[in-house]
Amino acid sequence: MTDASCNHLDDIVDPPLSPAAEGCVECLASGGRWVHLRRCVECGHVGCCDSSPNKHATAHFAQTRHPLVQSFEPGEEWYWCYEDETGFEVAGQPPSAAHG
Repeated sequence: MTDASCNHLDDIVDPPLSPAAEGCVECLASGGRWVHLRRCVECGHVGCCDSSPNKHATAHFAQTRHPLVQSFEPGEEWYWCYEDETGFEVAGQPPSAAHG
């Protein structure tokens, strides 16, 4: 399923994982904690979700303007577009990378 209300579908790529792909890059560096992880589909940055204390995935968007993240949780395939404020899945995409 795709969501036609997202104008950034062409931005979906499979970037290399950030060096700290086992967790939120900023939380690992600062000793913070997270609830769930999100991976930027443009550069591979792994940040924590908005339910986490520091909301690093959203902060990454604010800093870089990279609009799309994909869940970095095992078994979850959905994307979120910050600019269009919509979530969606894309049929035919390979399984999401996920932390172990």
